Amino acid sequence: MNFDIVIIGAGISGAGAGYALAGQRKILLLEGEAQPGYHSTGRSAAVYEPNMGNATVRAFNIASGPFLKAPPAGFAEAPLVTPRGELTICDGENRPALDRLLALDGIGGNRVREISLDEAASLVPVIRREGMRWAAYEPGVMDMDVHTIHRGYLKGFASRGGKLRCDAPVTRIERRDGLWRIDAGSETVTAPLVINAAGAWADNVAALAGLSPLGLQPKRRTAAILPPPEAYDVRDWPVLGVAGDEAYMNSQSGKLLASPGDETPVEPQDVQPEEMDVAVLVDWIERRTTIQVRRIERRWAGLRTFAPDNAPVAGEDPAAPGFWWLAGQGGYGIMMSESLGRSQAALILKGELPQDVRALGVTAEVVGPGRLRQ
Repeated sequence: MNFDIVIIGAGISGAGAGYALAGQRKILLLEGEAQPGYHSTGRSAAVYEPNMGNATVRAFNIASGPFLKAPPAGFAEAPLVTPRGELTICDGENRPALDRLLALDGIGGNRVREISLDEAASLVPVIRREGMRWAAYEPGVMDMDVHTIHRGYLKGFASRGGKLRCDAPVTRIERRDGLWRIDAGSETVTAPLVINAAGAWADNVAALAGLSPLGLQPKRRTAAILPPPEAYDVRDWPVLGVAGDEAYMNSQSGKLLASPGDETPVEPQDVQPEEMDVAVLVDWIERRTTIQVRRIERRWAGLRTFAPDNAPVAGEDPAAPGFWWLAGQGGYGIMMSESLGRSQAALILKGELPQDVRALGVTAEVVGPGRLRQ
């Protein structure tokens, strides 16, 4: 069957790009699993933190903000984001890390302000103040409803005429007579343009097309759900982090969601949590708060895939006309999904990035795959 564009991967990135392109081209979205977003999107404990990541990542995060806060009518029946805030406490050794965070105040309209430890303790009363000297608060940090965002993209994609096929793993990609021929599941489809949005498997998909890898590295990230500490209502607590640490803790549905912030390189796989990572998390919680972890209700792990320079990859491969990359979003894929998908669509349809993304300092060269083949 013939299409204008075939997107490989129906996670948040492929779905976002499909949503942006559908209705303007005949699009097929291929997913190797029975459930779109099974490996990364569906395991994300995502928070909208526009100040996270390097300058390129932050630009896409900021550019997605208007959509996430006010999506088009009919996109979803519930808000995509809800207020949360983030508290960062800091000891005497990591003031430079806190200063780097404070230096981002005002960028993209997002505020970061220094607060007292007394104010910090009023926000999260279980923090251990021993050794802590400073704190900062970001009121613009928000919880994201990952399922609602992903489902909104897929629903909008379908309403605009896009086709989704699950249980269709790609096994062969070949370019012939100006078309890409893709064997997926039990059928073969063709299109002049293919988008590789295969997440942790993006380099593997490129290899099927005879292309060299970009050096994308999947990394394991662990998370756990804990019961709230006795006598505390945690529902209004902000995200808690410590300057210089990667771990964090957040409130979720009246319980605590926490992660050690691990980034362990792994091969693409159905990744599972490691006991050592969970032990590191428990140690962090008990050192940084007065909580004694007696029970973990649930634990899981997901994949976050990074390009060598930690910026996303979006653009046409210079060695293969019609082969486009949409990968390497790291841990920011949910946040940047709207602006990155919209950018991919603009590059394909208009040959340039959207004006709001360009205004934030992003160029096609900065995100293009060619930068990783030099």
